[in-house]
Amino acid sequence: MEYSTETYTDQQAGPAFCAEFLRTLEVLDDLKWWLNPSTGVVHTRLPCPECGWAEKRAERTRLVRLDDDGALFSAVCHDHGDYELCIDPVDGGYLDLATLYRNVVKERSFARDTATLHVMLKGGDWAFGCQLVDGALAALGTPAGSMPVRIFTPQVLSDTGGKLSKSLIRATGTAGGGPGVEPWMLVTTDWPGTTDQYVDALLWLVGLLLSDPKHFFRSFTATELGRLMASRPANLATATRARDMPIYKRYYDLIANGTKTIEVRVAYTSMLRIKPGSQIRFTCRDEATITRVKRVARYSSFEEMFDHESAEAINPTAGRAEQLRAIRDIFPPEKEALGVLAIEIEKV
Repeated sequence: MEYSTETYTDQQAGPAFCAEFLRTLEVLDDLKWWLNPSTGVVHTRLPCPECGWAEKRAERTRLVRLDDDGALFSAVCHDHGDYELCIDPVDGGYLDLATLYRNVVKERSFARDTATLHVMLKGGDWAFGCQLVDGALAALGTPAGSMPVRIFTPQVLSDTGGKLSKSLIRATGTAGGGPGVEPWMLVTTDWPGTTDQYVDALLWLVGLLLSDPKHFFRSFTATELGRLMASRPANLATATRARDMPIYKRYYDLIANGTKTIEVRVAYTSMLRIKPGSQIRFTCRDEATITRVKRVARYSSFEEMFDHESAEAINPTAGRAEQLRAIRDIFPPEKEALGVLAIEIEKV
């Protein structure tokens, strides 16, 4: 899958984020109790231009002026005294918001992009914090249909019952974070193996948890996760590395018995990485069949594909016309417009 990463620093320096932040200032009185229910003081950190220090809780940071040119703030540095900073979408000023405030601005910005489905992946400890985020988004006038989709993952706990946090690295170094916390849990480069083996082990662990979805909605101690990881199959490091591809049962059975030798997919960016020699693990429920790719052909439409590929190899139980209707029921015109891939496979 193609992806890119962006740090919090880069994100908060971007014009879209700054512009959204300025909009929140217009209704700050409506937001402040959502952003900080205990005091109503919104944590906007603006580093001193001399030394880079900033108040963590912004007790003496004040909004001086808000107009078309941006927002002017005043703050106080313990070493260099009073200073002022201007935040605007073009020329900027460094902006460092508290986590709750940052999430509100980020998710409100994403809500304006109606052409993309944005999904927030968060740890289980954020389940309650997101209620505050939603309250702030509503105060900003976010339409109900534009509220973000979120997935909450299990929380990893230390032996004390507290969240296993990266702050433990600062407290204990890389030697460990207490009983049951193995070094690689805090510093991934301490994993006793290759990067590929680490990824395979994590994927196996996620698969184990999702084998019964109720396990995905609870917390786990580091000790328990270490025990589970230790129980992974001994041959995991040498097992075939294949791309998982879910498929409907009727088509899975045809691949499993060897009569379906061409799989049809839309040319998503991630699919374009499939090459001859790649291995694909077709999955359906608790079944899996590994295949090897012999050939990949790309076409502009399903019609063109059927002009060059054997309909029987795609689905030996249906003719061309029936298959064409079925495929277009699955993939709407905008997906077909991306291009069509015919992937010839053989069972391993």
